[in-house]
Amino acid sequence: MTEKILEKETLLKVEKLQKYFPIRKGIVVQRHVGDVKAVDGVSFDIRRGETLGMVGESGCGKSTIGRTILRLLEPTAGKVTFEGKVLNDLSGEEMRKMRSEMQMIFQDPYASLNPRMRVGDIIGEPILIHGISNRVEREKRVRKLLDVVGLSPYHGARYSHEFSGGQRQRIGIARALSVNPKLIVCDEPVSALDVSIQAQVINLLEDLQKEFNLTYLFIAHDLSVVKHISDRVVVMYLGKMVELSESKELYKNPLHPYTIALLSAIPVPDPTVKKDRIILKGDVPSPVNPPSGCHFHTRCPKVQEICKKQDPEFKDIGNGHYVACHFVN
Repeated sequence: MTEKILEKETLLKVEKLQKYFPIRKGIVVQRHVGDVKAVDGVSFDIRRGETLGMVGESGCGKSTIGRTILRLLEPTAGKVTFEGKVLNDLSGEEMRKMRSEMQMIFQDPYASLNPRMRVGDIIGEPILIHGISNRVEREKRVRKLLDVVGLSPYHGARYSHEFSGGQRQRIGIARALSVNPKLIVCDEPVSALDVSIQAQVINLLEDLQKEFNLTYLFIAHDLSVVKHISDRVVVMYLGKMVELSESKELYKNPLHPYTIALLSAIPVPDPTVKKDRIILKGDVPSPVNPPSGCHFHTRCPKVQEICKKQDPEFKDIGNGHYVACHFVN
């Protein structure tokens, strides 16, 4: 991470965020019998102009965090502050207006676009909702956005089923840009795309960040993609943060056993190089009934008795490198 990023102010602050999904049983009278603890006490900040990567296995709570920040899902507890405004306190109408500052690129480019709407209307709808009702101005902005994301203005008259996956994701990016947001939550924006198309979309996101001074929360499970685009990286496991560091430092010096195992799984594009892969035993525990103490202790190769009883503190060990492990100093 550059000194320029370090000096920038905090744009978004997340404090002790929780999102539990209730489990109910019963046909006539439903009883609350438990909770799916998708996000459990997560705290971090995002600085203006940076890209914060977020990685972890499927089901660790990454996408839920992104949706809860934008209040597409209501948080169970915790606080989200954007430019000094506490989003939890905003009414529905106030939050609707705030979403012109905060947008989202969804994971599946095939499901996130309305097949009954023309592409121009899909991109122009947020502009209409947030107050630009002049049709001529709206159509002019749509044509410009199509050009910005590498499509042609005449594509606005087509329907989404006429495009490839990569082109659909570009449409989704254009829609997110339509209201000039400051923060974009990228929810695995390239996971459904071919590798060659992934590179195109990542390069596009980087170019757009420079051009429009955007801030990204980049959610992904592909660590090589996150390394390429992120200034800092958060590692998630079973609803909790286990490590947070500047990107280069994390990949050079991972400290948490889970992060080390994840990085060992990144393929090396050289068949002559042998890499020691760390295979974690067992499956990810259920978020309905997570393990006591450190959530990772059931799969950790370095587990000790204290790990089973006491949840480790998420602490700064120096230079903004945070880790939650009893045996890292």
